[in-house]
Order: sequence, then C-alpha cells, then structure tokens
Amino acid sequence: MRSTFIIKPLVTAVAALSVASVASAAGLDRSGQDISAFLQDGTYAETVYTYIDADVTGKDVRGNKIKDIAEDYDFFRYGVKTDIDDTFSIGVLYDEPWGAAADYSGNNIFVSQGDVNASVNHISGGQFENAGQAAQAYSSLQEKIGGFIARGEQPPQELVAQATQVGAVLGAAEVEANTVGEATKVEVRTESLTGLVGMKFGQNKEFQVYGGPVAQRLKADVKLRGMGYEAATGYNLNVNPDTDYGWVAGLQYSKPEIALKAALTYRSEIDHNVDAAETMPLLERLGQESSAVSKMKVTTPESVNFDFQTGINPTTLATAKVRWVPWSDFAITPPVYNQSTKRVYPEGLNLVDYADDQWQVELGLAKRVADNLAVSGTVGWDSGAGDPVTSLGPIEGYYSVGLGAKYDFNKNWAVSAGGKYLMFGDAKGKIPNDNIVGNFEDNDGFALGVKLSYQDK
Repeated sequence: MRSTFIIKPLVTAVAALSVASVASAAGLDRSGQDISAFLQDGTYAETVYTYIDADVTGKDVRGNKIKDIAEDYDFFRYGVKTDIDDTFSIGVLYDEPWGAAADYSGNNIFVSQGDVNASVNHISGGQFENAGQAAQAYSSLQEKIGGFIARGEQPPQELVAQATQVGAVLGAAEVEANTVGEATKVEVRTESLTGLVGMKFGQNKEFQVYGGPVAQRLKADVKLRGMGYEAATGYNLNVNPDTDYGWVAGLQYSKPEIALKAALTYRSEIDHNVDAAETMPLLERLGQESSAVSKMKVTTPESVNFDFQTGINPTTLATAKVRWVPWSDFAITPPVYNQSTKRVYPEGLNLVDYADDQWQVELGLAKRVADNLAVSGTVGWDSGAGDPVTSLGPIEGYYSVGLGAKYDFNKNWAVSAGGKYLMFGDAKGKIPNDNIVGNFEDNDGFALGVKLSYQDK
C-alpha cells in the first residue's frame, strides 16, 4: 500500500462545489467565507465564479400570487498564497460574504396598486372597509380633541393616539396611491479582503495557526412599497459604501499519509458606521421630517467554519463542512425608521432581524477516475434563520445535492466546475412588527461554480 494517498485533485473538485453551496442560505449568507485556498500546499492561486438562480414564489395574505422575487445573483472569489519556508505562509483572499437581491412584481401587497380603499382596509386590519369610513372616524376624533382644547382641557392621551393611528392609516393609503406601480426591492452587497499569515509547528509540522486582518466594504439599497408594509410603504433606505475592519484566526491539523486535514476558522464581527439616507413619506403627513441622512451602525456577524477531509483509499476522499453564524444577534436599525415606529412600539422596530442562528452542514465524497480527472458529490443542509422570516428574504434554509469535477491541464493548471440543486424550506414572510404578510412554499434553485487554479509545490 502507498504511504501517501495520491488524491490532491479530489480536494479541488470538492472545493469547486462548495463555492456555490451557501447561495440563498440563512440570513444574508452568500460565499460561506471559504479559506481553503490558503490551506493548499506550496504556491497556489485561484479564481472562482459563482452564479445563483433561485425561484422564490408564494401568495400574500390576501391570496394574491407573488411571482419570483429572487433576482439572479453572482459573485467572484479570488485567492493567492505561498509558503515562505517550511514554517511560514502568507496569502490574500477576496470574497463577497454577505448579500441579498429581491425584487417583487405583479398584483400583490408588495407592489403599490393605487387602490386607496383596499389599502385602508388592509392597513387598518379590517377596522375600516374603505377610505370614507376612515376619514369620517378621523374627523370625529379630531372634533372630540378640539372640544377638549376649546374647554382648556388636555385631550386624553388615548384619544390622541387613536386619532394619530387613524391619520396614519389614511396617510399610508395616500402614499401607496402616490407610488402606484412601484415595487419592493432590496439589494445588499459586501466585499471582503483578507490577509493571512500562517505558522506550522509540531514534530512533523502537522499543526498550523493562521490569522490576519479583514477589510470589508458594505453597501445597500432598500425600497418598501405596497400596502403590505402598512405605515412604512414608500420607505427608502440607501447606504453609501463603507469600509471597516475585522479579523480572522484559525487552527489546522494535517496528516498527509491519509490525506487528513481539519481546520477550524473564526471570523470576527465587523462594525460598519454608515451614512444612511432615509425617506418615509408618511411622516410628512404627520407633520414630521420625512427624510434625513444620519449615521447608522450595521454589524456584520461573526462566524465559525469547520472543514474536514480524510482519505478512504488511495483514490477516494470524504469531506465534511460545518458552519455557524449567529443571525439572532444581527439587526439593521435605520434611525428614522426606528424612531417613527416608537409611537406604537416603545423600543422602536428593526428593519431586518432574525430569530435563530444558522447551522449549515455539507458532506461529500470525491473519486479520482483518471490521472487528470476527479469527480465529486455532496449533500447539504442549512437550518435557516427562523420562521417567520423577513419578507425581504423569505426562505427557511434548504436541502441540497451537488456534483462536481476537476480536470488537470498539467501539473500546475486545473479547472474545476460544480453545480448544486437547492430545495428551499417553506417560510412565512413577515414585516418588522411581526405581522405575517405572505406564504412562500415549494421553492427551489440552483447554483453553478467554476474555478481556475494554479499550484506549484
């Protein structure tokens, strides 16, 4: 029997699949923050392209059909590393770890239809059948308030709150009518550049510690439209690009005789203090400032990745990946939006938050079928980040199956390709006050990844 398994091509074949494995996963997870490029032997470089086509459809709470809201999404990943000597390594990685892309269309409560009566009925929770009833109620409440003031008395707070609430219903319906044809849309993108230094130690250099700084750029654009968002219809948020910094650290153990590698990687949170431009048209009707540019803190989450592989025989490799992201700690809380909701909710509301943490597991097998060709297959599971979940990303995790292959052009250059089929978990979409606004079932998608790599040992 050989003392060392000759299965290096298999590792890259599986990696070609993993670049697509977290597409449309829990929260805003996209790339999976893979660092496998840095853990390769010798001098190594790779370019990876991933394309995602998800189909996310459903029905709103009024029974209207929701067409596919998931926009096609793609991103790149790059990596380069080299061994300085048999102890130290350096590398640089680029990826796009977090993101979202959703665009509503059609005749549903996430697109402004311009039907004032329907808007009043929905936003009031059925309290009023039409705008006329709401206007009459508002006029009556204002008259009562005026009577108290005329007598030199302070109007009861409950009465003022009722009038404000009915006025908000009428105002939101008016805003919905003024934005007829406009649809809810969200786009979030991030880019990360990671510098790494590794140091091997142990009797046979079987251990390696690694770590370094991370620079991350974030930008976002959100538009809420339609009666589904109640008083927030017409709301806009634009986050100008911002770059801030974090760090990464990890530990690897390897045993080349059986092609065993195990790596545990931690990435820190990154605090972004961004300029947030907000517009909420309803506030103008209520006599308040309806737009502002202010500072907002967005903290992208920490994460832990565990990567494992071992040879089963000289031509077969088994792999396992586990990932954890604490989405329950994540929130986007724009100042104007949060402040405007304090009339009803004392703490105000987040625009986006999640109930649960994300767990992701992927198991794979790779087989070398020729000197220059390897194939692989994977199965995966993602827990999602809670259900109900934000209507801006109504997916509750997924199950996946994938296939991949790697072809060596010569001893240095290779190309890898992989594809995954994703079966998304059913989810109920909610708005920030936890009202259910839609049901999204029987959805799926696919992800494709292509990698070009160079290695010189």
